[in-house]
Amino acid sequence: MAICVFCASSQKIERKYLDLAADVGTELARRGHTLVSGGAVVSCMGAVTRAAREAGGRTVGVMPQALVDLEIADTDSDELIITGDMRERKGIMDARSDAFLVLPGGIGTLEELFEIWTSRTLGLHDKPLVILDPWGLYAPLRLLVDNMYEAGFTRPNVFDAISWTTTVEEAIDHLEKPARPLTPLADELGEAAAG
Repeated sequence: MAICVFCASSQKIERKYLDLAADVGTELARRGHTLVSGGAVVSCMGAVTRAAREAGGRTVGVMPQALVDLEIADTDSDELIITGDMRERKGIMDARSDAFLVLPGGIGTLEELFEIWTSRTLGLHDKPLVILDPWGLYAPLRLLVDNMYEAGFTRPNVFDAISWTTTVEEAIDHLEKPARPLTPLADELGEAAAG
């Protein structure tokens, strides 16, 4: 499988997050998966790709030219794809991936998560989506989505479209399984119209 990992590029994070990213890269390679990432050499992005390669895995990086110009591109990637902008970058990462793993990260990671999560709940793809959150960084997000659901702002599929995990092994186990089937949007719209 080609597994896309969304994670931090921030330089000012605790060592445990870098170690987690490295553990993910090592385990993905050990299980024979290709890593698709944002293509940076810094922070968690750099840690996950270096560890994957050191363990014999294949890495694909996707990065906009503007970030390449900042000299943070992982030029050691087996394949480095240069894009015109961030939207093209995400489109290529999505198309090249069979599943998505979200590690702790910042607003860029959240933006990537929300786009994949939304498209999954709408039935636009059926690829597994997993959050790996050993220290509860995303706990407030989970509570927020629960509250949104209770207030009627999200569909029931929002919970079935994603898996929440706390260990590397558990996360990758979930990625290797077929994604849970979701109620088709047309069926939900039909029920709403009939009700």
